[in-house]
Amino acid sequence: MNFSLTFLGLNFPILFYFLIFEVVEIICLHDEAFYALIDRVVTRIKDKEGIKEDKWISTEEAMIKLRIKSKTTLQKLRDEGKIRFSQPERKIILYDTDSINEYLEKHSKETF
Repeated sequence: MNFSLTFLGLNFPILFYFLIFEVVEIICLHDEAFYALIDRVVTRIKDKEGIKEDKWISTEEAMIKLRIKSKTTLQKLRDEGKIRFSQPERKIILYDTDSINEYLEKHSKETF
């Protein structure tokens, strides 16, 4: 909107600025709740888009999925037969996503 003010025969433009304030809501979540929410969102997007998980994943992907930081822990799970793996070449080890999901489900605890 443009308006002008006439004063002593001169026109002075008057500019109106409208400020729009947005209300921002902040939600705080604990780590576990945040990651559970992210997992649900990812699962929902995959279901909606028809994206399927790879059957065999790398060491790094398996560690992320299990939320572990140590390759030794991953090797221990493999050596104890708790998760399935495939070794197509000497230095290539792939992990079965179904067995990782089963392992996680087996060790999940029911809420009270």
